Amino acid sequence: MNRPLVRVTVPASTANLGPGFDAVGMAFRLYSTVEMALSETTEIVLIGEELEGLPKDKGNLLYQVAAGLFEEAGLPVPELYIRAETEAPLTRGLGSSAAAIVGALVAANSLAGEPFDRERLFAIATRLEGHPDNVGASLFGGIVVATMPERDGEPIPYVRLAPPEGLHTLVIIPDYPLSTEKARNVLPAVYSKQDVIYNVGHSSLLVAALAQGRLDLLGQAMGDRLHQPYRAALVPGLREILDGATRNGALGAALSGAGPTILCYYSTDAEREKLQAFVDSVMRKHGVSYRTMRLRPDERGAQVTISTR
Repeated sequence: MNRPLVRVTVPASTANLGPGFDAVGMAFRLYSTVEMALSETTEIVLIGEELEGLPKDKGNLLYQVAAGLFEEAGLPVPELYIRAETEAPLTRGLGSSAAAIVGALVAANSLAGEPFDRERLFAIATRLEGHPDNVGASLFGGIVVATMPERDGEPIPYVRLAPPEGLHTLVIIPDYPLSTEKARNVLPAVYSKQDVIYNVGHSSLLVAALAQGRLDLLGQAMGDRLHQPYRAALVPGLREILDGATRNGALGAALSGAGPTILCYYSTDAEREKLQAFVDSVMRKHGVSYRTMRLRPDERGAQVTISTR
């Protein structure tokens, strides 16, 4: 018997963009796919090296998220066929867990008959991920500025911005993982008033610059004192790249999420070539093996197609 097969394509994302800690996310044209269908028995198929070693039983994150959606909708949890693959590296700061959560939620919501709208899915995804930036970007596409609600159960307040024209990203991916937990554990429990004021000003300028397409302001706007200085010890070369990128072709630079991936924004091929040479010299100095990607922002977010299995 043919059964509906839901296929969800989800963009990867970056978060923070410097000072927008846990509040600003942007989607990239780098995709994960989650296919899901009702089944007689649960079967989980994981494609590609990035997903090697992950559980293929009901302990898998995709199944857990999908099962949670059915429960939240007041429906029996079914047996599921799930197939997943991703272009994005895991544990590198490109929102891999957020993409998985969004893909599983959107697919399960479709199979369940759409009990929840995307605003509610955003709230569920934020609760599961712990912050709204990556899941918002993966769900809606573009740039998402969001914060946690004042009270549990309230909608997530957010604004979606279209990415500025001409914004390109050189994505620098070191060949080692960095867990979000480890990256968060190095952050202080208390900040000085001066550092808080610095980040409020810079994050405000960042959002205004992105909203108005002021690429010329990104270098100043992306300054941060809340997380990047503390995480620099975990990411060889980060300090030098943040300090020198704008003098070497970049519009601005930031650690992507919790790292270790580093982002450098640019707008022309000449800027990219100068920037690539600078990055090469820094990473060679630190003896770090890495790869780069050139990515554009994604503006569509999670996309659904339905066929039969």
